[in-house]
Amino acid sequence: MLSMRKYLFSAGFTLLVAATSASITVMTPPALASQIKYVVNNVPITTGDIQHRAAFLRLQRKKGDAAEEMIEQTLRVAEARRLGIRISDAQVDAAYQRFATTNKMQLKQLDGVMAQSGVGKEHFKEFIRSQMAWNQALTARHRSKSGGALSEQDVVRRMLDNGGTKPTAMEYMLQQVIFVVPAAERSATLSKRKREADAMRARFNSCNTSREFAKGLIDVTVRDLGRILAPQLPPDWADQIKATKVGGATPTRETDRGVEFIGICSSREVSDDKAAQMVFQSEGSSGKDADELSNKYVEELRKKARIVER
Repeated sequence: MLSMRKYLFSAGFTLLVAATSASITVMTPPALASQIKYVVNNVPITTGDIQHRAAFLRLQRKKGDAAEEMIEQTLRVAEARRLGIRISDAQVDAAYQRFATTNKMQLKQLDGVMAQSGVGKEHFKEFIRSQMAWNQALTARHRSKSGGALSEQDVVRRMLDNGGTKPTAMEYMLQQVIFVVPAAERSATLSKRKREADAMRARFNSCNTSREFAKGLIDVTVRDLGRILAPQLPPDWADQIKATKVGGATPTRETDRGVEFIGICSSREVSDDKAAQMVFQSEGSSGKDADELSNKYVEELRKKARIVER
């Protein structure tokens, strides 16, 4: 996963952990009639949206303008959509579940925190969706700005700046297993397909035997993904892949294609030119650089946007 993505997506989560670690005693705000407050490129932002975001800021113990945050989120989501970036409900639900697990809460407990604080589960989930989409948009922007990759001269310069040491990266050989679920059959068969995928994943012990396991199953695709360096890992899978031992498989996930998991065929540390290039590329998109890129990108979107206050 590019560190830019990890930085932007984890920032809000870390603050929320601090807030939820203590007992929350705030009362749920009374429900108010929601009215349209702003229209951003024909997309309405309601007073209810702003109230939820204000509660979210309080929960994070963070200062900020709730209305401005909602305007910027609307701009980011629209830009991601323009780029063809789609974050499925399954991806959002999985991230929400991971957040609950990380904070040692059951989903009902997390739902309760969101409701009691006035944030609301759905508002938090839309925040997650917007962050995931924006991370992908930023990555695409970074690659376009940098020409997609560092030149050999850039790599040499970065190595010299690093004391002449070539950085290393983990190289993975991966295998993707997809239990296909057609869109028209999703509601009827998704649960059954997930049970089948979980059963195969539990038996997985090598990429050499997965095709044999899949032979007797209907609509199961096994794909060898080849050599992938750590900075190139798909962002939705990166953390799970890194946490899985060789010969094992990631937990199953619901995706637009159906139910999937990824097997770890092998991994090794490499320090070749490509690895150095990818490591330097990801380092160049972290921390302050990522923050600046995000701010400039949003500012460009604001200048082009039509924002009307009601």
